[in-house]
Amino acid sequence: MEFVEVYNVTNYMDAHMLMGRLQEENINCWLKDENTVTLTPIWTNAVGGIKLMVPKIQAGRAKEFLSTWEKERKSHYACPNCGSHELELVTTPRKASNWISAIGTFLLGSYALAPDQVYHCFNCNAEFDQPIESSE
Repeated sequence: MEFVEVYNVTNYMDAHMLMGRLQEENINCWLKDENTVTLTPIWTNAVGGIKLMVPKIQAGRAKEFLSTWEKERKSHYACPNCGSHELELVTTPRKASNWISAIGTFLLGSYALAPDQVYHCFNCNAEFDQPIESSE
């Protein structure tokens, strides 16, 4: 049986939640690269996150379900600047503390600290720590 990637996430909690939701829909699935990302989080971007794999024959149904889930998830939060629902949690190296930490840990021979995560609005390009809750 051939499996294909239908979605990827950066942490095991989201991965297991989505895998459980797909299994409730009788879609066979498994997680690829879960151990690597969970045990060595600094490699998350290098391996492409945790991949949700489904049989090729069920990929269409899985993508349809995940698309509906994504729209529902986005509808609960909005940008405090413009009210848009086009938000994503992104990592940002722009803060000065990230650069200072990276330089300091490089000089001390240790690993660099993870960059901060902020919400980014793709409508107005604002970045903020928390979105507002939406009642739509």
